[in-house]
Amino acid sequence: MAYDIQTWVSVAAFIGGGMAMGFGAIGAAIGEGYTAASANEAIGRNLEQSGDIFKSMLVGQAIAESASIFALVIALMLLFTKFPSHILSVPVLLGAGLCMGLGAIGSGVGSGFPAGAACKGMSRQPAMSSRLTTNMLIGSAVCQTPAIFSLVVAFILLFTDFSANPVSPTWAAILGAGISSGFGAIGSGLGGGLVAQASCEGIARQPLTATPVTNVMLLGQAVTQTTAIYALLVSFILMFKSFPATDALAPPMALLAAGICMGIGAIGPAVGEGFAGQGAVAWIARNQKYIADLTRSMLVGQAVAESTGIYSLVIALVLIFVV
Repeated sequence: MAYDIQTWVSVAAFIGGGMAMGFGAIGAAIGEGYTAASANEAIGRNLEQSGDIFKSMLVGQAIAESASIFALVIALMLLFTKFPSHILSVPVLLGAGLCMGLGAIGSGVGSGFPAGAACKGMSRQPAMSSRLTTNMLIGSAVCQTPAIFSLVVAFILLFTDFSANPVSPTWAAILGAGISSGFGAIGSGLGGGLVAQASCEGIARQPLTATPVTNVMLLGQAVTQTTAIYALLVSFILMFKSFPATDALAPPMALLAAGICMGIGAIGPAVGEGFAGQGAVAWIARNQKYIADLTRSMLVGQAVAESTGIYSLVIALVLIFVV
């Protein structure tokens, strides 16, 4: 049975919407559950602080929820927007859904880490509740950055007219762009959350170190975001570079491989950088006088972990411009 192009466009929209919300629900639910578990533990330790802890739990869960709301928006757009009856609409809709769904996972989980740590910290240091909440908000907001990258790529895919481009290899470039930013956001969301978690724990342990701990947290989180930026860069190149028409199989496969390479290759380095930042922030709270040495060690360690992400970026660029 033969189907017309509009049927395939509708099928792609349905599958894309399902992937956006299906994958997009994973991270937020885990992050919210972790926050709630930590809040229950904190209330069990200090019932008198239950009011502040409960409020912080809800705020932290709301931030973790935002990544899945991004996914919900994309899913609804895919389901209820009428898209052009062009064959390239199929990879556009699949790529947008996959990009936002995967991109929400790391940010949802990562945002739950500082929220949970802040709730526990309030039970130990009630006087620092306000500062812990502020630190949680900052750390969780940074964790949402990769999900926003994915949202931007999904919007660009949905609202850019690719109909003037040759079908091959453009279809592969579009899918590669979605895969790159989708997978590429996972590690940065998780890594940023690990650093922010250590910051909230450190402030609760040593309130006087709040300022240096927050400063190093932001520095450590900034480094964890770099591989997501590499993935975003590759997505932009794949979406906006003009590729010559071809009937050969190799050129589109090279573009698809570039997106896969950078997306998956960004996960490990960002998580590893998060571990390095987490350790540095935790020990700065214990030994503030060692802040210079610990910060230097953190940055060097993160730079080494970053190298594998750079390797992935190099191979992705070779696949796009050389092969």
